[in-house]
Amino acid sequence: MAKPPAQVAPGSAYNLVETKPPLPAKLGPRGAAMAATKMASTYDMVEPMKYLYVSVVKARDLPTMDVTGALDPYVEVKLGNFKGVTKHLVKNHNPVWRQTFAFSFANLQSNQLEVIVKDKDTIHDDFVGRIVLDVSDIPECIPPDSPLAPQWYNLSDTHGERFRHGHSLGEIMLAVWIGTQADEAFPEAYHSGAHPLSTAGLTNTRSKVYYSPKLIYLKVCVIGAKDLIGAENSKDPPVKPIITKIQMGGQIRRTRPGQPPANPVWNDEFIFVACEPFEDPLVVTVEEKVAAGRDEPIGRIVIPVAANAPRNDLAKSVASKWFNLSRGMTVDEAAADVTTGTKHREHSKTFASKIHLKMSLETAYHVVEESTHYTSDLQPAAKKLRKSAIGMLEVGILSARGLGGNKNPYCVAKYGAKWVRTRTLLGTAAHAWNEQYIWEVFDLGTVITVAVFNNKNLDGHGDAKDERVGKVRVRLSALESDRVYTHYYPLMALTPGGLKKTGELHLAVRFTCTAWANMLAQYGRPLLPKMHYTSPISVLQLNSLRFLAMQMVATRLGKAEPPLRREVVEYILDADSHMFSLRRSKANFNRIISLFSGALAAGKWFDNICKWKNPLTTSLVHVLFLILVCYPELILSTVFLYIFLIGVWNYRRRPRNPPHMDTVLSHAELAQPDELDEEFDTFPTSKPGDVVRMRYDRLRSVAGRVQTVVGDLAMQGERAQSLLSWRDPRATAMFITLSFIIAIVLYVTPFRVVAVLAGLYLLRHPRLRSKQPSAPFNFYKRLPAKGDMLL
Repeated sequence: MAKPPAQVAPGSAYNLVETKPPLPAKLGPRGAAMAATKMASTYDMVEPMKYLYVSVVKARDLPTMDVTGALDPYVEVKLGNFKGVTKHLVKNHNPVWRQTFAFSFANLQSNQLEVIVKDKDTIHDDFVGRIVLDVSDIPECIPPDSPLAPQWYNLSDTHGERFRHGHSLGEIMLAVWIGTQADEAFPEAYHSGAHPLSTAGLTNTRSKVYYSPKLIYLKVCVIGAKDLIGAENSKDPPVKPIITKIQMGGQIRRTRPGQPPANPVWNDEFIFVACEPFEDPLVVTVEEKVAAGRDEPIGRIVIPVAANAPRNDLAKSVASKWFNLSRGMTVDEAAADVTTGTKHREHSKTFASKIHLKMSLETAYHVVEESTHYTSDLQPAAKKLRKSAIGMLEVGILSARGLGGNKNPYCVAKYGAKWVRTRTLLGTAAHAWNEQYIWEVFDLGTVITVAVFNNKNLDGHGDAKDERVGKVRVRLSALESDRVYTHYYPLMALTPGGLKKTGELHLAVRFTCTAWANMLAQYGRPLLPKMHYTSPISVLQLNSLRFLAMQMVATRLGKAEPPLRREVVEYILDADSHMFSLRRSKANFNRIISLFSGALAAGKWFDNICKWKNPLTTSLVHVLFLILVCYPELILSTVFLYIFLIGVWNYRRRPRNPPHMDTVLSHAELAQPDELDEEFDTFPTSKPGDVVRMRYDRLRSVAGRVQTVVGDLAMQGERAQSLLSWRDPRATAMFITLSFIIAIVLYVTPFRVVAVLAGLYLLRHPRLRSKQPSAPFNFYKRLPAKGDMLL
């Protein structure tokens, strides 16, 4: 009889896989010294990869090839079927290229390296000269060795002759060596798989390091204005409501209507996200609401953001200022004046109207651009308020598997303000990067994010969006110091069609602590800078500011070369984490239920003790209870000793691997197709009316159940309040009378006697118990609540 197939545990296909790659960091000092290939100390967490580097520097005394005497030289570097080509230079007999090519030893197809100089022509490129080198004779140059010095080589024709028609074929300066990915030429080199690409496409394949721009909160308090003149009559004060509009780039805020119109008072405070260097000025416009939907400006002032004083401490007061308002100047003209440093003279008129403002750059805050649940940076904007580093985080991005065919993958890692991007792997099924990066660590309560993307912009146009493959998060507090973690992390993509495993990412992670005292002391310090607690920002406002900060980071990084694309930044920063998801709601509900599982288990255990399910355990509990009553000074010490023993007992079952994304916890595998379709819907929705109606009805039913649970919780609290509120006069009279009797009994009876009697009553044998609810429980259930007062 055939055995039934074994059931697969939920989420088992998405577990971590521990590996043991031959990394120098895992071989130990002796093993690393005996390794065949030596690596630089900064590259001890990746596997060595050999490359043949060819640095084409320049040439001289190249011969004339055309009748006109012109020469448009370029260099072709060939190694087997792989070829690299430099740019061609017009009419230059002594060209300078300074381009480096890298050929991977994993794809070595020939033992001869050929460097050919050609003349660019419209019909057929002419051969100028070449040199041929044997790969076995090329020297190795591995860091920390200094770069290899280039040298001159004589060019020869295909027969090995150095002269043609009595004239020399010229010389070329080259540096040719065998190195690894630790070589300083590696990031800027033209790799063998990328040689056929255009210059713009090639730029999008290189590894780069980026830094997020410095973000600062700009706080603006609009206090009031005086001596305003109406929009319709340039001599009389305004009679309609007055508002103030504050604009900085795409951020716009408006005050409430101020009274009286001639000298309005607002005292409204707003927060903007500013980005260094400050490009957009602050434009403050006073407007009169002359009609419904029509606001007419009656005065404007443009203030450079850099003119505001930074504030590093709440104790430092910010002085308010009166500003003169100008009339007849548009926002674009005002911004242009600030940009060029000139004053607008043609249309503006300075008059007596003034506005009262208080502004400051709040550098003591940390500008949040990531989700606060898994942020990588907690430092304030002011450098002098930042903490000192407590260690170093090293990440080796080794390889990936299971990505599928026709993929050109690259990785992006983000921790703190530093972003790193690996090179794009082209035309290979064995996806191996073996690139190592390092970050300073200032707080252990942070998370590093590593994401994999499929490069869709190899043509250099930049029109297509890079495809998401998956991402990995690693929390630093879960890492042991000085231990190298090497695992395959599952890459997952949640789509409207369901959860899909898109591959696995091989990472090596190590945290090295350099300041143990500071690291341990941080567990008692607040997570965010002090200003977040002394002058807190509301959660709703913080979420809107986070969205603005994220857009600024995406815009600035998109201006780099090569750009870190917007879809990449938004995926790393979880731009859509605030959107409603029924799947996430179920997952969070299950998380709350699991929190109470311990209390429910303790209550069940105590119920078994009270019912004498195990007489021996119940007897021991009786003995322990009597000991604690007789010696109450042992209660706290016993509790903490019990906590200590539980922690020591759980040490054997401690997690051996760093945590990763849990599909069971995320409720990803059990999500229904309609739930996922709703999660990936646009905002506002793009679905037809019947689908929206169905989802609305479903949301109403879920909200109805939540409403019932909340009402039940409120009812229990209201019953407790009614004990002394005399809503039920008989119940309150009985309760206060019983309380008076209990007070007298407790006053004349020793506390130990009362505790023993109460404990023995709770632990009494089931034969002494009634199956009916107790009298105190029945009394509480009869107390009135406010549910009958609801409409």
